[in-house]
Amino acid sequence: MSLAAMMRFTSLLALIAGAGAVLIVLARIVNVPATRALLAALYDAALWLAWLVAAVAMVGSLYFSEVANFIPCRFCWFQRIAMYPLAVILLVAAIRRDRGVRWYAVPLAAIGLGISSYHYLIEWFPQWESGSCDVFAPCTTPYFREFGFVTLAFMALCGFAAILALLLVPRPLPPSPAQENHHGQPEEN
Repeated sequence: MSLAAMMRFTSLLALIAGAGAVLIVLARIVNVPATRALLAALYDAALWLAWLVAAVAMVGSLYFSEVANFIPCRFCWFQRIAMYPLAVILLVAAIRRDRGVRWYAVPLAAIGLGISSYHYLIEWFPQWESGSCDVFAPCTTPYFREFGFVTLAFMALCGFAAILALLLVPRPLPPSPAQENHHGQPEEN
């Protein structure tokens, strides 16, 4: 796969992850039967999907640094420090079906989201950078802007947002007595 194709492909994956995060947040806000059903269906797969996002983000960042030879800037390293452990932690949690992983993974993803948000911001407004970045790998200069706005920092932002949204999918509520039929079984819709 060419570098241009990889940039386009990973940009599309980031946009899908970001859209998924937005949809999950909207589903939590709009509390109607359809969104409750969506969140209930997502709950069982949430750990595996969060791991998939972290693993793809890790592999993508390794591709861009090791194959495409993009030198990671200081903030890229900080984002990696948050994302790489998530790939391992979430895999173990998914295998063990350990929902308690939230206590460990949510803080890492939230820190990564904050760092990647700031990194994306200074790519657009370089004057806000405080001088902490390297001359040879400046944090303010993205290697590319796919679709005019998707950069590596934006990809990380979308990945962290998706992981957070997936880890915070609420446990489905049991059906209320009004929703059960006379045999004590949930009614089918």
